Amino acid sequence: MAKLPPVLTGGALPVVVIAGRPNVGKSTLFNRLVGRRQALVADTPGVTRDRKEAEAQLRGRTVRLVDTAGLEEAAPDTLYGRMRASSESAVAQADLVLFCIDARAGITPADSHFAVWLRRQGRPVLLIANKSEGRQGAAAAMEAYALGLGTPLAISAEHGEGLSDLMGEIADRLPPEVREAPSEHEIIGTEGEEDERPAGPLRLAIVGRPNAGKSTLLNRLLGEERMITGPEPGLTRDSVTVMLHDDQGPIQLVDTAGLRRKARIDDASLEKMSVSASIEALKMAEVVVLALDATLGVHEQDLQIARLIEREGRCCVLALNKWDAVEDRIATRQAISDRIETSLAQMRGIPVVSFSALTGAGVQKLLPVVRRAHDVWNRRVPTGALNRWFETMLERHSPPLVGGRRLKLRYMTQAKARPPTFILFGTRAELLPEDYQRYLVNGLRETFDLPGTPIRLLLRGTRNPFAEKE
Repeated sequence: MAKLPPVLTGGALPVVVIAGRPNVGKSTLFNRLVGRRQALVADTPGVTRDRKEAEAQLRGRTVRLVDTAGLEEAAPDTLYGRMRASSESAVAQADLVLFCIDARAGITPADSHFAVWLRRQGRPVLLIANKSEGRQGAAAAMEAYALGLGTPLAISAEHGEGLSDLMGEIADRLPPEVREAPSEHEIIGTEGEEDERPAGPLRLAIVGRPNAGKSTLLNRLLGEERMITGPEPGLTRDSVTVMLHDDQGPIQLVDTAGLRRKARIDDASLEKMSVSASIEALKMAEVVVLALDATLGVHEQDLQIARLIEREGRCCVLALNKWDAVEDRIATRQAISDRIETSLAQMRGIPVVSFSALTGAGVQKLLPVVRRAHDVWNRRVPTGALNRWFETMLERHSPPLVGGRRLKLRYMTQAKARPPTFILFGTRAELLPEDYQRYLVNGLRETFDLPGTPIRLLLRGTRNPFAEKE
């Protein structure tokens, strides 16, 4: 008796995994099906190392699409062995596997080996003959019958050929979806009730220099070996997004490639694309964890990354990793604090967490600190309290003379949060010197408890109605 496919209920998304040997176009196909350029693509084999996930709409079905590293024969303790183990883990969770081959290269021994391995996994497999553009490619795709995985589907992910048929085949082979019956409350509803949509997940990015332990930290937070780790620096090449749930709600967690100094990045290299993806992930985040190797202290590149975080208006948490390897912890903590206070005055009071991602000691302190930093980043100050504070600050230190004339500062208001942004109104307020602006920003930070978060102060001068006549 044939085994029936599983039935998906309760909103669970079917998992579609793209697998195959290196350089057969898996990431290009992933980007095509997702509908945007999300995975790094290059002619170099083995660009993808960590599996990358995204939701995709395929013929009316929403699926979780997974791009994997190339399947290669290698010892388990090597980098390629760890990449293969990650791909095998993804296949084990798949509802459908898209096994890609390169039609132009023909059937290789590696294709045959992994086709045999896939048949043993008991997962539904759809054979994809990629790079089948033109008549020659379509003819070469027919060789894939020899793999024993059914009829090959000839496509060209790069040129977009055959993708419509592919989406239809994927939708047809997915497990049937059974939606849960709506509750009585959902059917009847409440007249006049507002549509309250749940807030989205907290967006958290982990950034830092290579080999600071970012991927190890993500694995520790997830409780599984999701990212490939090892002693080799620069293992992570692309930004990888995963979902994490703690007792306060969901967190969209992004692991990024290490950021090196610009002078050490070759403009034509794959690393430039990796750095661009990391910076883009930083810009899309709400909270950024800057991971440091505590045994090396704070380098100038760490400070440059922190300044980038401040310029983008994101709140930052400083993560001192490898704390278990630090000999003199008191002196190290003091040296790092002094360097941060003197070099990052615009982020005074930045929260610092020390831990060891490798052993897990202290990692549980990180997410509560991230939540608190996020609350500060979203904080709003009442206008009344703000202007009472403003009057006190003016009495304590009057605005300086500019061009022999005193500036008349009138009132302040908070324009927005995320980050806290304040507008100062007054006659010729736009001429206010930077040192007085810093005096006000530091006062805002101390009085209204805004540690570590960027604070924006915008100056708006009052228009003089007689200026144009003169």
